[in-house]
Amino acid sequence: MLQELTQALRTRKVSAAELVAQAIERIETLDTALNAVVVRNFAGAREAAKAADAALARGEQQPLLGIPITIKEAFNLAGLPTTWGIPQFKDFVPREDAVAVARLKRAGAIIVGKTNVPFQLADIQSYNEVYGTTNNPWDVGRTPGGSSGGSAAALAAGFTPLSLGSDLGGSLRIPAHFCGVFAHKPSLGLVPERGHTPPGVTPIVRDPDLVVIGPMARTARDLALALDVLAGPDEARAGIGYRLALRPPRHDDLKSFRVLVLETHPLMPTGALVRTALVALSEWLARSGVRLSHSSPLLPDLAASARTFMRLWSAFRGAFAPASLYEDMRRVAQALAANDDRLLAERARGAVMSYRDWVAADAARARLRQQWGQLFQEWDVVICPVMATAATPHDHSQPIEARMLEIDGKVYPFRDTYLVWSELATSAGLPATTVPIAGAERSLPVGVQIVGPYLEDRTTLRFAELMEREFGGFVAPPGYAA
Repeated sequence: MLQELTQALRTRKVSAAELVAQAIERIETLDTALNAVVVRNFAGAREAAKAADAALARGEQQPLLGIPITIKEAFNLAGLPTTWGIPQFKDFVPREDAVAVARLKRAGAIIVGKTNVPFQLADIQSYNEVYGTTNNPWDVGRTPGGSSGGSAAALAAGFTPLSLGSDLGGSLRIPAHFCGVFAHKPSLGLVPERGHTPPGVTPIVRDPDLVVIGPMARTARDLALALDVLAGPDEARAGIGYRLALRPPRHDDLKSFRVLVLETHPLMPTGALVRTALVALSEWLARSGVRLSHSSPLLPDLAASARTFMRLWSAFRGAFAPASLYEDMRRVAQALAANDDRLLAERARGAVMSYRDWVAADAARARLRQQWGQLFQEWDVVICPVMATAATPHDHSQPIEARMLEIDGKVYPFRDTYLVWSELATSAGLPATTVPIAGAERSLPVGVQIVGPYLEDRTTLRFAELMEREFGGFVAPPGYAA
């Protein structure tokens, strides 16, 4: 899609001004029901479109020149609010762009608006007191996911062909799965995080821990193009030899890939809708000549991996908690029985664990990375669910840890349901590309994540593109066909 639009712009079959006008009209017409684009930059986008058309007339050829896009509200964009859904920061306006935003703009992208997020980015739904609730275009009674939910809803509705998001506990992958679009969680550290910063906090250069920045789109090829723009060291570190080099894709044809498919998790069942779609994909891959298996002795212990992640994830979040909330979390952790190994208990302990305990958890993470590295010597990619269910009904009850989610007639802790699958790639810092595999014949879309070796993002993206070409890809929700 991006290549076709870029070619049309360069050959003057369409102008940037026309593309921006179409995006604005579509948002103004359709977003009332969705509430996806909550910060609008229409005047700025129109001016940027004029500049892009002038640049095109001069023969300039930046990779995204004249392409309208959206970005997640959590990214700093000079002159527009960045709130993270926190009411006390509703008037906070950063002075400079996030690194990833600046790269998109330098590549010629035109930002028409910012998309909705949950409060403090702490939910797989996208609602807050500042901007309200974002709905799923497939069913407005359901969430588009979070924390990049506004971006996924905007893409599915056809507002723009590209958006920018971020991912810690599935925040790119779950919204893509819920809305039937594509997303790529890059290898840890590949895209600089600076400027993806809570409001009021000074953006600084630092090594990332768990969080990544990545693109969302309606085709796999568009993800790859966007990653080329986004990837690379922070300019502030370029002089100290800090660089992560992406490797080429392992294969260029589908039949050459060695694929491990995981359908079940030891701590969480996979819902019938997701499982059925995954089985259909597995059967198609096998018929296509792909070397495929559903098990491997090299696979890390997924239950132990989940428990390690819960501690690290919660420690990351606990580090930024207000003092009063931190003390509440400490009391909860102290009240737990020593033999309580529920994931909820691991999260409670992780939020307030000592540095000694964090080092132990980090060592367990290092062992996981080593195990995944060994597995990827035998297999090229791992395909697994993004989440056990398709898009879920809105549930704004508090506290989040008390929420439950139904899977095929039984209920399970809400956070467990989405973190057990998303952590596979997050804990080890691995790339994961989310691809829709069902939706045209069902009321709700279903996606899978394609997990690959560290810094082999081009392998998961290439497999996603080949799979999309043969098995199908994005399908517009009813009423949102372009």
